Amino acid sequence: MREFTDEQEAFRAAFRRFLQREVAPNMGTYRAEGIVDREIYRKAGDNGFLLIWADEEHGGIGDDDFRYEQVIMEEVALADCGEWFPTLHSRMVGPYLKRFGTKEQQARFLPKAVSGEAILAVAMTEPDTGSDLSAMRTTVEDKGDHFLLNGSKIYISNGINADLVIVAAKSGGSENPHSLALMCVERGMEGFRRGRNLEKMGLVAQDTAELFFDNVKVPKENILGDPTKGFHYLMQGLVEERLIGSVSYMCNAHRAFDLTRNYVLERKAFGKRIADMQNTQFKLAELDAHLHAAQCYLDSCVEKHNAGELLPAEAARLKLVTSELEWRMVDEGVQLHGGAGYMREFEICRRFTDARINRILAGTSEIMKLIIGRDIFSDNYEPFLS
Repeated sequence: MREFTDEQEAFRAAFRRFLQREVAPNMGTYRAEGIVDREIYRKAGDNGFLLIWADEEHGGIGDDDFRYEQVIMEEVALADCGEWFPTLHSRMVGPYLKRFGTKEQQARFLPKAVSGEAILAVAMTEPDTGSDLSAMRTTVEDKGDHFLLNGSKIYISNGINADLVIVAAKSGGSENPHSLALMCVERGMEGFRRGRNLEKMGLVAQDTAELFFDNVKVPKENILGDPTKGFHYLMQGLVEERLIGSVSYMCNAHRAFDLTRNYVLERKAFGKRIADMQNTQFKLAELDAHLHAAQCYLDSCVEKHNAGELLPAEAARLKLVTSELEWRMVDEGVQLHGGAGYMREFEICRRFTDARINRILAGTSEIMKLIIGRDIFSDNYEPFLS
């Protein structure tokens, strides 16, 4: 059952007003320019909407309840502002500083991230490396008083806007492919440069870039945790990353359903509303049932995550179910819109193209099936009826 506290509902109302006032009216401009104005982060920070979990000494409110981020993603979807993704900054990248950063690193980086002065990104993917992080070619060498970083990354969200990028690089050579370091690479470091803002099928206002590192001297005080355990650090963050993705997918699916329902109630064909045709009713009835069931599963996983009990295989199941359901919904939405669904002036068209990445990012559907399959045949698997 969906339960939000009074404080979270008040937060929802305030965030909704912020989106309506500051973000939604500008989304057309951001889409045309291919990037969100970085000033939006400053305004969001001024209103207390970034890194809510951060301690008060760093500017946050110190509340780690995931439902705050769930509220943010739901409201962003409702306002059709999904190409501004504050959750990437706040809940996918920021927690690396909390979990693995020293007190000095947290004091140096978190206040600017909370205020929106410094925009965050994480860089893992490379031209020849997606889900298989052990195939990474970017390297980092310990030079005594600093680390030397060389390599490149691709498809990095916030890649143009980012002021602080957490970069993963191999630190153990070919004999130890799982030895990775996580480094805080800051804007302006010598040898750190950005490529072009990549043109994508969807999410056109979300800046996505190539990053290049040519003999970048990374101070030792910019290394997160043990410089050989970055692989394990990244794996720890994947459960929440997949939960975040699943919340977003469900929000988009619900919004696509509402858009489609409203359209078929108004559109007529052969002398009657499309909504009155049995085919339309059957299609939307089936999707409605699946949406309600998946939402219950999602809310249950949020509850487990808040209790620290959400397991990797459960997160993989959720990510697989929600991303595939979102795709079914936007595809049927376009179909029921007819020719209008192919026009970018209709929101369902953008929802369709934006959704296509979601069965790929944070682990493809095929990788999710691999994780689930391993769990099914492991010694720890618990049958439902046992």
